[in-house]
Amino acid sequence: MSSPSSSTLKTLVVATLLCIVCATLVSSISVSLKEAQLINKKLDKQRNILLCAGELTAEEVKDKENVKKAFAKIQPQIVDLQYGYVVDMANLQSDTTQQVLKDNLQNLETQLKAADEDTKKKLQQDIDALNTYIDQMKGIKAYMKVDEEGNLLSGTYNQVKASKDKALSIDVQDNKGSSIKTRAKFALVYLVENDDKKVSKIILPVRSYGLWSTMLGFLALDVDTTTIKGFAYYEHGETPGLGGEVDNKNWKGQWPGKKAFDSEWNPAIHVIKGKVDPKGKDAEYKIDGLSGATITSDGVSTSLEYWLSQSGFGLFLENIREKGFQ
Repeated sequence: MSSPSSSTLKTLVVATLLCIVCATLVSSISVSLKEAQLINKKLDKQRNILLCAGELTAEEVKDKENVKKAFAKIQPQIVDLQYGYVVDMANLQSDTTQQVLKDNLQNLETQLKAADEDTKKKLQQDIDALNTYIDQMKGIKAYMKVDEEGNLLSGTYNQVKASKDKALSIDVQDNKGSSIKTRAKFALVYLVENDDKKVSKIILPVRSYGLWSTMLGFLALDVDTTTIKGFAYYEHGETPGLGGEVDNKNWKGQWPGKKAFDSEWNPAIHVIKGKVDPKGKDAEYKIDGLSGATITSDGVSTSLEYWLSQSGFGLFLENIREKGFQ
């Protein structure tokens, strides 16, 4: 017959083992659920990109295979917003590029030691600029994943998170009431290719602020960089029936065919109060207002003005107009 202390010990051992098993199971399930959530979130984002670009209908995006096939024609690219050019990720990843950067830095530092006072100031500026560039490249790589050829894997760069990283973001000065405080120095854009491998549409990520929430969406443009192919938010927390009307298919249906810029290439598209008169002046730049949601409507307008300006994607779009896709 076992003693009471022996029975208590057995009970504690069994209870401890049971706790360990349960904790392991819960942890495994949690990891599996998190992976599933990330996959679903990525799929949902791809669906919204395809819908915004008009590549698939609302019914077609319900099929995962349709989404996979259609998204294969979309190339994600990282754009340096300060200069408006696409970052060559394949070249950036190469050992040769990394060595060239190091050699250039070492060469500048060697020149600095032998330079006179007037030259030192300019050399130090060049060194600081190169160090900043190297740090930025290290930082941006931490926010993304690339394949063996250096191609950016879709959905692996989080522009919103990067906008909160001081090394990879800037303070926004000319937000004109859009409430955008910072923006990432690098942006993830999507280029839609046709069957001939030529770019047919440009999809830009936009971030706005409504009455209650940050609104994340996409603006799809034709290769002329002004004709709008679609506009939609994929994430927001606005009030259903008011600001939440940004999800209304009729409201979203107004955007295709409108113009983002005027004849002087100034951002022109905006949401008005009330209804747009199709025959009225500048109707091609106007979208119906959201009834009872003035703040949300203003947020859409001011944010698009910002993202289409030289502070946002303006230089990138200007480079496309002047040089095409390279």
